[in-house]
Amino acid sequence: MEEKNNISQEILETIERYLKNAMDANELASFKIEMEKNAILQQQVEETKILISGVKRAAKKNKLDEFHKNLSKRNTLNEQDESIFKFNFRTLSIAASILILVGGFWFFNRTPQNEKLFNQYFEPDRGLATTMSATDKYNFEDAMVDYKNSKYDLAIKKWEVLLKNKQENDTLNYFLGSAQLANKNEIKAIPYFTKVIENKESIFLNEAYYYLGLANLKANKINEAILNFKQNNSPKSEKIISELRN
Repeated sequence: MEEKNNISQEILETIERYLKNAMDANELASFKIEMEKNAILQQQVEETKILISGVKRAAKKNKLDEFHKNLSKRNTLNEQDESIFKFNFRTLSIAASILILVGGFWFFNRTPQNEKLFNQYFEPDRGLATTMSATDKYNFEDAMVDYKNSKYDLAIKKWEVLLKNKQENDTLNYFLGSAQLANKNEIKAIPYFTKVIENKESIFLNEAYYYLGLANLKANKINEAILNFKQNNSPKSEKIISELRN
């Protein structure tokens, strides 16, 4: 199966600019937003830091060994000696690229397959339309506004209060599961989606199977995930199942 997380030269150069503080304000803001929603990019940035640090330490050690050999021959440190401590970031970038190519991208491909698939296929449910009218649905819609603004903790708290009196409500269970999953709490999301699929008449049944499959996938419950995706029976589910079986 083809790996999805190989780092390209373009991404490496972008990360290099970020680590060198060489981005302008607009590019920096865009890059930080992308990192917040892209777990793979976050990992690539961190691992590039580690890789560069390792290459830098190795290079410095080699230079220091050479320096110590020459130190006994001279009593003073001239400009040529001082230059051994200077290290060009471009050299590091090239070295990192070579290591990646030689190593078959092993360094950037440590993310488990199930997590890669989750990151590739997960998008939070868009939520329901809200009118915010003065009705008994106000509290639900108020939480929905928080959910759509990615304030998942706040939405969860509000919906949990409503669920106490409506534990069988498929809408509340579905969006509580959606909020938990979007909030990176797949273990907490699973019981809510499970509650929804117990109601075969739920309008959220098909979507609940898909998101339950993703939650189980993220939780490394592969067999359960495949069963959920089979019930969803969408093209995306079929692709995930195919990749899991390769």
